[in-house]
Amino acid sequence: MNRIDQWVKVLQENGCRITAPRRAIIQVLAESHRALQPNEVYELSRASYSGIGLVTVYRTLERLENLGLIQRVHREDGCHLLMPAANGHEHYLVCTGCGRTILFEGDDLGALFARIESGTGYRVSDHWLQLFGTCPECREMGQTHN
Repeated sequence: MNRIDQWVKVLQENGCRITAPRRAIIQVLAESHRALQPNEVYELSRASYSGIGLVTVYRTLERLENLGLIQRVHREDGCHLLMPAANGHEHYLVCTGCGRTILFEGDDLGALFARIESGTGYRVSDHWLQLFGTCPECREMGQTHN
């Protein structure tokens, strides 16, 4: 089952009707190779469904995020971008030039968590790791921002 079908199934199981505008939003997010701003989701969704409304986009994004299907990607300027949620030990690597965002695996954080827990008395229950850098294409074009 592809990501779009998985998301549709999860939404339906949680009482959400799958309308043409919602399907357009799901398709845009599920197929994107970079993190998107809500207004970009809106504009790209309009290509598939011209009558889509901005309120529908925001409500759908909220529902997708609440169900753990998408998550926010943070940038230095504080703006939040959205992309499919990471699974398990996947983390984001964000290009500061073009915004392209990829997932990478990294599950060797146990020693770090143990050291933090030992030194602070906290118990780590979850984590979220994002790395920022410049992709090969942007470096080639001289678009380094960091």
